[in-house]
Amino acid sequence: MSEILVVDDEPALLRTLRINLGARQYAVRTAATGGEALDRAARSSPDAVLLDLGLPDLDGMEVLRGLRRRSAVPIIVLSGRSGAADKVDALDAGADDYLTKPFLMEELLARLRAVLRRPPFAAAAAPVPVIGDHTVDLAATTVTGPGGPVRLTPTEWRILALLLANPGRLVPGRQILREVWGPAQERRGNYLRVYLAGLRRKLERDPARPRHLITEPGIGYRYEP
Repeated sequence: MSEILVVDDEPALLRTLRINLGARQYAVRTAATGGEALDRAARSSPDAVLLDLGLPDLDGMEVLRGLRRRSAVPIIVLSGRSGAADKVDALDAGADDYLTKPFLMEELLARLRAVLRRPPFAAAAAPVPVIGDHTVDLAATTVTGPGGPVRLTPTEWRILALLLANPGRLVPGRQILREVWGPAQERRGNYLRVYLAGLRRKLERDPARPRHLITEPGIGYRYEP
């Protein structure tokens, strides 16, 4: 049974999440303040954290950084802050996912299942990455599919390597642009759209409905194993 730490100062939402998660066989711990969240996380080592950013004692971003300094526990931010900059800042600080309030319970549960499927950080590189019918060998820089080898450009390789290094986690678009093209290009999101479309055409079974190379509009991209 996975243990979920829910951090929010809204009693009604805490109660709703406790009931819905409990009904799906999760063990639920709750915290209404940032200090309580950090203390509970240190004592119980939860399997995932659902974290509100609007807490009464500490800014949620401070709590997020505190949690991330201590462990690699999956963290999904639940926040009323809907701006793209807020989402990118949270992901840059170590959040695994970001869901804007109000949200659908089924979407939250699906995202929670996704982060819980992510392997521990130390073991993340062990499985051979698979995208559609293709296997990827990063060390040898080769992609093999049913029709034989698939050629990727050097830029496509750099983008793909960043995504595959973070299975199941959102990688902010600004981070990809910074690492692939340099800090001066952080706002050239059109670069990424073009290259991701090319990667999907080469690797996904249905490029129009990608299963592995996922876009979070206005935020970034993720590789779903």
